[in-house]
Amino acid sequence: MRVSLIAACEFCQFFDADGEKNYRAIAGDEHSVGKTAGQALDALTTQLGETEFSALLVIQNFSSDPFFSAKQQKRLSKLMSLWRLGRDQGQGLAPEQQAELDTLVEAELRAAAKTSALIQQESL
Repeated sequence: MRVSLIAACEFCQFFDADGEKNYRAIAGDEHSVGKTAGQALDALTTQLGETEFSALLVIQNFSSDPFFSAKQQKRLSKLMSLWRLGRDQGQGLAPEQQAELDTLVEAELRAAAKTSALIQQESL
């Protein structure tokens, strides 16, 4: 008898330091990044050591949810805009703004992982 586990995998779109669009694929505690959602998923399956990988894909629609509020999203968006402006002018964010941005990015990643886990529980 073969038992298969189905991993919940979530994708989040984000912009890297050069302003290029990227995707993060998240499954449980693991995540990977790629220029496309497919590249991120391929990197994740390699990271997980899976040759046969079944996944429930959730496309992040960038609306608030119980794990990452609209207020957090608005602040993250504002800080990213300031960061891009500074980058374009050859400057960085103030240390306290960079720390806040880093904290929000980590919070968004944790929220995505929680959403993924919740969806996985609901699919069982």
